[in-house]
Amino acid sequence: MPTTRRQFLSLAGGVTVAGTIPIVTLRPIEATPAMLNTAIRNVVGEAQIHTGRVKLDIPPLVENGNTVPMTVSVASPMTADDHVKSIHVFNEKNPQPNIGNFYFGPSSGRAQVSTRIRLADTQKIVAIAHLSDDTFWQVAADVVVTLAACTEEMN
Repeated sequence: MPTTRRQFLSLAGGVTVAGTIPIVTLRPIEATPAMLNTAIRNVVGEAQIHTGRVKLDIPPLVENGNTVPMTVSVASPMTADDHVKSIHVFNEKNPQPNIGNFYFGPSSGRAQVSTRIRLADTQKIVAIAHLSDDTFWQVAADVVVTLAACTEEMN
């Protein structure tokens, strides 16, 4: 039995619609401490992480998690022999555990970054600095959020 024009167009339209359906991957709504540790290990590998040398200036209590000011700085002379290569900031409970990666060189002047971040809930923030001698230094801070961000209400 020959295919009619109407049947052909119907079949072609169905294939086109099926090809435009996005593939949905499900992620956890919030990160877990295990996801935080995995994200940190993806950056530092198996290197030892020391505590100190990094300063994280973030309010311990924020009313609204939609815009939280944060400054990370590292005491370094920023010379060719002794400088900060990068600063990495992580969080414990946002859907994505890696907040940002910031790269520096000796000519950067100083190793400091200031930005605003979103926080989904009360959580721990970790900042890690990678120095030119291939050592890693970290600081952590707990932030209490009274009105969470990164969430949507279901109606």
